[in-house]
Amino acid sequence: MIQRPTYINQLIKFKDKDLIKIITGIRRCGKSTLMDLFKNYLLDNGIDNSQIISINLEDLKFNFINNYMDLYNYIQKNLLKDKKNYIFIDEIQVIPEFQKVADSLYLDKNIDLYIIGSNAKLLSSELSTLLAGRYVEIKMLPLSFKEFLSTRENKDLDQVYNEYISLGSFPYTTQLDENEISKYLGTLFNDVIIKDVMIRKGISDESMLKSVAHFALDNISNLLSSNNIANTMTNAGRTINVKTIERYLDGFMESFFLYKASRYDIKGKQYLKTGEKYYVSDLGLRYFMLGRKLGDRGRILENIVYLELLRRNYDVYIGKIYENEVDFVAINNEGRIYVQVCETLKDNDNKILERELRSLNKIDDNYPKMILTLDKMPLSNENGIIVRNALEWLK
Repeated sequence: MIQRPTYINQLIKFKDKDLIKIITGIRRCGKSTLMDLFKNYLLDNGIDNSQIISINLEDLKFNFINNYMDLYNYIQKNLLKDKKNYIFIDEIQVIPEFQKVADSLYLDKNIDLYIIGSNAKLLSSELSTLLAGRYVEIKMLPLSFKEFLSTRENKDLDQVYNEYISLGSFPYTTQLDENEISKYLGTLFNDVIIKDVMIRKGISDESMLKSVAHFALDNISNLLSSNNIANTMTNAGRTINVKTIERYLDGFMESFFLYKASRYDIKGKQYLKTGEKYYVSDLGLRYFMLGRKLGDRGRILENIVYLELLRRNYDVYIGKIYENEVDFVAINNEGRIYVQVCETLKDNDNKILERELRSLNKIDDNYPKMILTLDKMPLSNENGIIVRNALEWLK
C-alpha cells in the first residue's frame, strides 16, 4: 500500500478526540486504503481487532442493512461495552437519514467514529447543522506529485511529471500498464458520471452530461461561467440552458470530479461572484477524455498547483488586483501566499517574467509571493518575489 502520511497524520491527530471524523474525496482516491492504513496503526498501538468495526455499505455482505435502524442495530450488537470502539462506515450516504445514526453514535463516549464518503452531499446543510461543532472533515485527493514520485524507481523529475499528468494520480494506476490504465480510467469516469452524478442528481441525458464534462475538462484553468458554457454549446448545435449547466456542474463538484476556484479582489478585500475557474481532481481523467493537447502544459501545471495548495490546507481563490490577475491567492489560518504559475519564463527580452511580476508587484502587503515555472533554474529572488522550479516545490 502507498503510504499517505499527510492524511494518516491528520487521523492520528484527531484519534479519540470528541469529534466525528468525516473523510471525503472522489471515488478510488484511496479513502478505503487510508482506513486500512489507519487500522494497522491502531493495531500496532495497542488496539485489539475486536475493538474495530468496519462497514462498507457498497459491499454485498452488508446488503441486509437497508435503513438507518438496521445500521444502528448492527453496530450496537457488535460493540464492546467496556472498551473503546473504533467504527468505520464507508459510503454511509447510501442510507436514508444516516445522520441519525451518526448523531446517536456520537453520544456514546466509548465510540470513535470515522465516516467515509465519495459525495459532498455527505455534508449536506442538514447534516452540517445537526453535527455543527462535532465533526472534522478530512478532504482527500488522489496522489500528490510527491506521493506519485515515491512509487517510481526512476526519480527523474521531468519523466515522472510527464507520467503523472498522462497516467493520472489514482493510487491503483501505479500497479497497471498504460493499456490497463486507459480501461481503468474509462470505468472510473463512467462510475463518477453515472453513479455519482446522473443517479444522485436525477439526470437522464447522459450524452449532454458527458459533453459538459468534456467542455469543462477542455477549459481547466480558464475563466468560465455557466452562461458561456451554455452559449458555446448552443452555438455548436447542442442547445442547453444555464440552469441545466449549473445542475451538471454542481454534480461534478459534489462528486469531487471538479473543483471551483472563485475570484477574490485583493485590493478591495472582497469575494467576487463572477469569473470562476474549474480544475479537475485527476489529470489522467482529462487525458483519457481529451488526449494530450499541445499548448496545454501551462494550464495543466496550474491545475496541479491548485490541487497541491488544497493539500497544504489552503482555501484557494483566483486573485484580481486592479486590471491584472494573480493565479492564486491561498489563504489559511496562518495567513496567505500569492502564486503565479507559468510554464516557462524564457524569452529574449524578459517580457514573460515582467508580465508575471507585474501583478505581484501591485500587491502592497507583506505576505509571501512566488512564481512557479517548469524552467530548470536555481531558486531566485526578484525584489522579494521567489521564483522557483515547480517540480522542486511539488516534491
